[in-house]
Amino acid sequence: MTSQIDEPDQFDLHGIEHRHMDVHISYSTTSITGQPLFNYKDLKGTHNFTGDEIGTQKTVVGTMVIVTLESVPNLHVITLTLLMPVINLDCSERKFKTIAIRTTNKTTIAGDSLVKGAVQSYEVLDLQGTAYSVIS
Repeated sequence: MTSQIDEPDQFDLHGIEHRHMDVHISYSTTSITGQPLFNYKDLKGTHNFTGDEIGTQKTVVGTMVIVTLESVPNLHVITLTLLMPVINLDCSERKFKTIAIRTTNKTTIAGDSLVKGAVQSYEVLDLQGTAYSVIS
């Protein structure tokens, strides 16, 4: 008897450290419209993304899923990069751990050269999630 291995298309994640317990992420690689969906929620608010608002890049450490949480001209751009491991489903769902990186990129109207110190700063969020398949 051969078991079937499927890739998940739905991921539900939440923060596991005390300072990130308010973080909740739902990511679908596809939807009824065929477009990916990404929802991010923390104490500061809820952000919903679809289609081209969600960037993905396959790397040797997994797929990076990237969204822009905030963009304030001449101040900063805050992005969230979720690192998604390859997950093979041989049952209805799989638990996993991963990280997300919240990057604050300081900006000025004249470019990076006017930023004092580090242009980017990072905050790593430890996450626990469940992967499953909704669309067969």
